[in-house]
Amino acid sequence: MIPELRERFNAAFTPEKYANFLARLEAESGAPVGFRNCETPCFFPAPLIDAMARDGADLIRQLTPPEYLAIARQAVPPQFDVPGEPDHPLFLQVDFGLVREASGEIAPRLVEIQAFPSLYAYQPVLSQVYIDAYGLDPNLRYLLGGLDLAGYQALLGRAILGGHKPENVILMEIDPLRQKTLADFVLTERMFGVRAICITDIRKDGRRLYYERDGRKIPIHRIYNRTIVDEIQRRGIAPAFDFRDGLDVEWAGHPNDYFRISKFSIPYLRHPSVPQTWFLDQLHHIPQDTHNYVLKPLFSFAGLGVRIGPPREEIMAIPPVERRNYILQERVNFEPVIETPHGKTCAELRIMYIWLDELLPVSLLVRMGRGAMMGVDHNKNLEWVGASAGLCK
Repeated sequence: MIPELRERFNAAFTPEKYANFLARLEAESGAPVGFRNCETPCFFPAPLIDAMARDGADLIRQLTPPEYLAIARQAVPPQFDVPGEPDHPLFLQVDFGLVREASGEIAPRLVEIQAFPSLYAYQPVLSQVYIDAYGLDPNLRYLLGGLDLAGYQALLGRAILGGHKPENVILMEIDPLRQKTLADFVLTERMFGVRAICITDIRKDGRRLYYERDGRKIPIHRIYNRTIVDEIQRRGIAPAFDFRDGLDVEWAGHPNDYFRISKFSIPYLRHPSVPQTWFLDQLHHIPQDTHNYVLKPLFSFAGLGVRIGPPREEIMAIPPVERRNYILQERVNFEPVIETPHGKTCAELRIMYIWLDELLPVSLLVRMGRGAMMGVDHNKNLEWVGASAGLCK
């Protein structure tokens, strides 16, 4: 979107440079990266990204008053209702696509909003490797909120550790060594000494949790929660503790926030960037032109179960008792804005926030795609697509 930078990058690109980029990325990450990283970063005008960060903050603030949080309690499944909900989430993600307005201007449209940690350790490393491997301008900015790298890592460390010793803080995940995001877990341990522990390796003693390391029982005082409830249910995992227990543990990313600020939230948002959205069970009439809509299950992750332009019969076949678990959203046609050797490509931008002393945008994650959906699982066997970085000037 900054034409001179795009033209310069595309003209200088070679497959050898991309191979060198991937090799450097794996070396810097300390683990194989389990998803496709695009051949190119994206170059964005800083005013566009700063405006998008402000829009995301406006949306988040609509979802933190007590009135909304009281409504959102109905979204938390009783079997995963964890005591001690905070006043606001610690980690938040707001995903935007880009559209072209009738005026010709490029503007953001909300795709999703989620109170759950993203790739906080990995994304800045990816961004810096793009700059280093391709010899790009070192003044290109990929951190937000006025942060430099030292300030970013200090803030993230405060959020994850919460003042505890690293060995008493864990990154909780399901089978972390086999997750596509393993590189982020390895980098989190490198930066902060916080290990990724499988949820099935956590033990319970009264109100306390612990894990075993080198023959010792290590108390868990704080959990950096990366566990997706949807995956727990799909895989039939039975932890040694009950989420409803009053445990002596702090949460870095409270599990209830995953439900309270999510697709469930979108029908409550009022903002020019938000497409029209309804709970399926509250629609008295299913539109005839369902090709202009997207059907989304409320609590799936990484695009699972999302149907773009579903046949009307498919929507009608959802049992009435199940319709409360879906939203129907106006379909938004994203503008391909990234010039590549394979044609113009769409970009979905994630503004990543940390909310400690203040709600602060901290980083920018990008997905590129030419399919109907942007996730890396939905653009397989294509080039110049996948996970990417947003570099601002």
